[in-house]
Amino acid sequence: MESLVHPSAIIDPGASIGVGTRVWHFSHVMSGASIGSRCTLGQNVFVADRVRIGDDVKIQNNVSVYEGVVLENGVFCGPSVVFTNVRTPRSSHPRHGVYESTLVREGATIGANATIICGTTVGRFAFVAAGATVTRDVPDYALVAGVPARRIGWMSEAGHRLRFQDGRATCPQTGTAYSLHDNTVVREG
Repeated sequence: MESLVHPSAIIDPGASIGVGTRVWHFSHVMSGASIGSRCTLGQNVFVADRVRIGDDVKIQNNVSVYEGVVLENGVFCGPSVVFTNVRTPRSSHPRHGVYESTLVREGATIGANATIICGTTVGRFAFVAAGATVTRDVPDYALVAGVPARRIGWMSEAGHRLRFQDGRATCPQTGTAYSLHDNTVVREG
């Protein structure tokens, strides 16, 4: 399956777009960006130079992915998610090229209108609630919400809330078992 790029989208020379990826209306992918296979970039998505996006990533409308951001395989970014890459921006004192990195690990979900402050890592299969502001690292499988974002629970790989009893929980959809020990969730088996 070939990639699909809407005629209104701009893909700069030197950008890499994987097989089966779809880039929709008014999106812009800069030179040096790398986007994996089977991804979807919604309307008005901006991907900066040297951004790395894995396979099977879905980025909804109105998201700018700035230099320094890495999205691993299977990441979901809801509408109007905000990424930053400079903690102390000043118009009169540009910080070009001095960008802090942000890593969003495999399978993580970032809800609509959430803000991810640079220098943080969102863990594997973590779930950032809509409107949250992430100011520090989010553990694997954590559910975080609020401003600033705080852990309020745990999520399964299938995106269901985990209810732990005696340090064990099961995903209600898949039956996959998880264990909780010292505020760390691990998939069993």
